[in-house]
Amino acid sequence: MARGSRQDKRVQYSNYSIFFKDDILFSYFEYHGDDMTADWAKMSAHSKTQEWWAIMKPMQDPLPTRKEGEWWAGMEEVFHLD
Repeated sequence: MARGSRQDKRVQYSNYSIFFKDDILFSYFEYHGDDMTADWAKMSAHSKTQEWWAIMKPMQDPLPTRKEGEWWAGMEEVFHLD
């Protein structure tokens, strides 16, 4: 999804970026809602998001160490400085 699109505001996330290095995609976003599961369901139902995912999914290989049921592996923050 494009930065600043209307869709990302409806699903309560911001500051969304995707990085690419050595054949690895890494994304970052900040979630500001109260029900991430419901917001992700809204995003999943969005037609343009579905089109984008259909293009991108074949280019992605999930990490083998991800938790069961995850497409993208969650990461634990180990350091933060404001």
